Parts: sequence; C-alpha cells; structure tokens
Amino acid sequence: MDAGAGDDVASLDDDADEEDRDEGDIAADYIEELLDIADVDGDLEIDVRGGRTYVSVTADGDSNLSKLSSNQVVDALQQLTRLAVQAETGEFSRLILDIGGSRESRKKELEDLVGRAIERIEGGASKAALPPMSSYERKIVHDIAAERGYHSESEGEGRDRHTVLQAQD
Repeated sequence: MDAGAGDDVASLDDDADEEDRDEGDIAADYIEELLDIADVDGDLEIDVRGGRTYVSVTADGDSNLSKLSSNQVVDALQQLTRLAVQAETGEFSRLILDIGGSRESRKKELEDLVGRAIERIEGGASKAALPPMSSYERKIVHDIAAERGYHSESEGEGRDRHTVLQAQD
C-alpha cells in the first residue's frame, strides 16, 4: 500500500472523529474560547437532561465570572453558542447555558412573578398576563403555575409571546 492510501484512511478517521463531537463538546469549546477572550475564569460542566444539553459555567473563590452572569448577557451568549453548535452540526440547537447560577436566579424571579400574578387572580382578576419571555422561561412559568394549581397558556407571536395565568376550572 502506498503512502497516499494511508493518508486517505487517516483523513476518513479524522472526519469520523469530527462527526462524533456532540453538542455539549462543541458548546464547551466555544464557551471556553469566549471565557479566554474575556479573561474570565470558570469551570464548565455538561449535562444532558430530557434530551436537552445544559452547559454550566461555575467558579470558586475570586472569580470575575459575575461579569457575564446577568440574564441579558447569558441569553446573548446562549444564542451565540447555539449558532456555533448549529454551524458545526448543521442541526438546530436547544442547549441551555447557565453562567454563575444565573438560571437559578432567574427561576426565583419567575417564581416571584407567578406569585404576584396569582395574587392578582385571588384579588378578583380573571386572568393575569406576564411579560414576554423566552420559550424556556415560559416553560418554567407553566411548571410553576401547575405546581401552584393554576392554568397557564402562552399567547402572542414572536418576541411578544407571553404567558397568561388563570385559576383552574
């Protein structure tokens, strides 16, 4: 066998390795590069739950990770990471990015928001509309409302899509 044929085999193996990279690995590589560029310290953890990839960035001690943990920054970085994954895989990505506990913090905010909506309903309103939010946040709101015994539906289109709560029939 000549050297050229061996090179072709190695090339095919390299292509197979590239195809084996999953969404989490691609996202982690992308986030690591962003952290390096921003000179931010953080450790990455990849988890898959219910068929959805979750990438969490955490840090111990004196880290400057808080520079990136606001909801708007995390949402923007999540969209960029999803695009990077899609560019490499050719498939739509629904991964969830959490930086410095931002998702847990947002969940608490949504619980408070649902609590205030329930107070309006218990005060006599037939329904309570929440502000527009992402599909991921609406899913959390639906779960919180159901846990508290209320019915919720998403209404509106695009960026105006929001959740409306009402008492169970």
